[in-house]
Amino acid sequence: MSNEKGTPSIFNKENYKWMLLGVIVMAIGMLLMAGGKNTDPSVFDKSKVYSTTRITIAPLLILAGLAIEIFAIFRSPKQTAA
Repeated sequence: MSNEKGTPSIFNKENYKWMLLGVIVMAIGMLLMAGGKNTDPSVFDKSKVYSTTRITIAPLLILAGLAIEIFAIFRSPKQTAA
């Protein structure tokens, strides 16, 4: 696979698919971390702020997304026989 100048490209289509998957997983983690608003802003609701979703699941999804990104960057494209 090469670009217009004839130099080989670093990433192929599958690398970009993995990168997009990593971004989506990280975005889901960010949304989960931000979710759960309180109806009264002057009242502190410990169960919503320190929920399992915000404290455990969301950071794990963000780390999983970063791991997918690292995998996508270091994944070498398969060589096709020419």
